[in-house]
Amino acid sequence: MNSNVNKMVKVAMLSAMGLMLMMIIRFPVIPAAPFLEYEPGDVPALIGGFLFGPATGFTITFIISLIQGFTVSAGSGWIGALMHIIATGTMVVGAGTIYKKMHTLKGAIIGLAIGSICMTLIMIPLNLIFTTLFLNVPFDVVKAMIIPAIIPFNLFKTALNSVLTIVIYKTVAKALRVEINPAFSRTSKTQKV
Repeated sequence: MNSNVNKMVKVAMLSAMGLMLMMIIRFPVIPAAPFLEYEPGDVPALIGGFLFGPATGFTITFIISLIQGFTVSAGSGWIGALMHIIATGTMVVGAGTIYKKMHTLKGAIIGLAIGSICMTLIMIPLNLIFTTLFLNVPFDVVKAMIIPAIIPFNLFKTALNSVLTIVIYKTVAKALRVEINPAFSRTSKTQKV
């Protein structure tokens, strides 16, 4: 099979996996803000970013977010899709870029940690802008939720998705028949994944 077609099929599979996870696993994390639901749909995009690079990870994020905005999260529509593209895209591109430069387990962990922090930080202005302007929630209400709800939720979500990414990365790569070095469990700079 042509390598471009092969990669497109794998990107489509990861995108479909992300959508399935998003539909099947959804639950609120913070009782005071039940609309903040955890779902592991970002994990396949993170894996795609590690396997094929940050641009491909972003493409998977874009596909998942676009379909999500009109199906699973239809209530938030294009606003939810745009927020998801920016937030998850920030994490995926950040983690994928660092992992591309430090192609080890240590690089993956550092990339995921930095990506998690970046996503958590970008969600502050996104919520202050989009939630207030387009979802008609008063600015003061959103501002009051940043520290007790929005930041903890995003830290929880990104941490759990990071752990899941590390745990299933090799299994997904094997299922997609993408060659990785078995030394992924090591952190040596000489070991490539």
